[in-house]
Amino acid sequence: MMGLSSSHRVLPRVVSSGPAPGLPTSLPAASSGKNSSIRSGRIWIKRAPFRSTFHRARDAAPPPGRDTETMAVVINAGRLDFDRKLDFTELKDACGGELTMFDDDSPTPEAIAERASGHSVVVSKEVPVDVNLLPDTVKLICEAGTGYNNIDLAAARARGITVCNVPSYSTDAVAHLVITFVLNFSATIVPQHVALAKGDRSLFTSSLGTTPHFELTGKTIGLVGGTGAIGTKVAEIARVLGMNVLVWSRSARTEPGKWEARASLKDLLAESDFVSVHCPLNDETRGLIDADAIACMKPTAYVINTARGPVIDETDLVNALRAGAVAGAGLDVQEVEPPVDGSPLYELDNVMLTPHVGWKRLETRQRLMDLVADNVAAYKAGAPVNVVN
Repeated sequence: MMGLSSSHRVLPRVVSSGPAPGLPTSLPAASSGKNSSIRSGRIWIKRAPFRSTFHRARDAAPPPGRDTETMAVVINAGRLDFDRKLDFTELKDACGGELTMFDDDSPTPEAIAERASGHSVVVSKEVPVDVNLLPDTVKLICEAGTGYNNIDLAAARARGITVCNVPSYSTDAVAHLVITFVLNFSATIVPQHVALAKGDRSLFTSSLGTTPHFELTGKTIGLVGGTGAIGTKVAEIARVLGMNVLVWSRSARTEPGKWEARASLKDLLAESDFVSVHCPLNDETRGLIDADAIACMKPTAYVINTARGPVIDETDLVNALRAGAVAGAGLDVQEVEPPVDGSPLYELDNVMLTPHVGWKRLETRQRLMDLVADNVAAYKAGAPVNVVN
């Protein structure tokens, strides 16, 4: 494997519908220890050294008997199936009965290219893919998620590779996380918990002092680029809680009973008690929430980001948090994930930091994999869906 010594090779899982070479007996799915909920009667899981399962991109053809049109590889399944609870039946079937999965989290572009060798379908999750390194067998890249800024779409188009994503698998989960941040800020859950963790029980015997503690009824949440599925769900829940909902985007329009649109981002920021980011990351949105934007906000307001980290200028936000220019931030995404050692985000008392967990609930991940299977099946049927290039 490129760039890896033999002692650090990652072993693939090959899940197929028939016996794998070298395995003398079949294993019932219920006793295999993996994918026990797979609905087919039996599955085969082969673990083998890298070179015995894959050929290098320079090879002229896949191993004998293997049809590249039905071969797929999940190049970093460890990021998706970290608890070994996902059922890959739908994806396996969509790929013609065989699916290869690598159990690590963040392979290098060179490793991705070698893993893709001999496969027509590559499934990736939030890892940079160098399209120009991929072998000629690759015809489809399925990004297992909504964002696809990890793939050079122009390069893929130039090579005749279709790229698709899964735009709406995590709507409820991410919206619930936004509201979780809102509820925690309003009820000072984190400061109370931090105090207890430090052995400080004074909040039980005295008042909360100047710690913000307030009802949500009548408060305003502003959704930046929030006219999509997640923003719409956040708006729905927020209104149930008695909140006012504002939205700003190029296409936003006021919809009675749903939200009020604001013509400028500055107007939305100035009026909001909570600002929740929902726009994709691109050249126009990178650093959208910078020092100038933050200066428009109330000092009592909170910033929430469950979209993409670089939409917020992290240095400007940290400076504002330290200066008390804003009350706090709930960040499920960061400019660099994970934040580098020594990042002030780890230390600031007014920051709730989570490791990009919005999409990681079990039901959400299972839905994601089933929708990836739908993408593959649609492509093989000649009618690709969710194409982004």
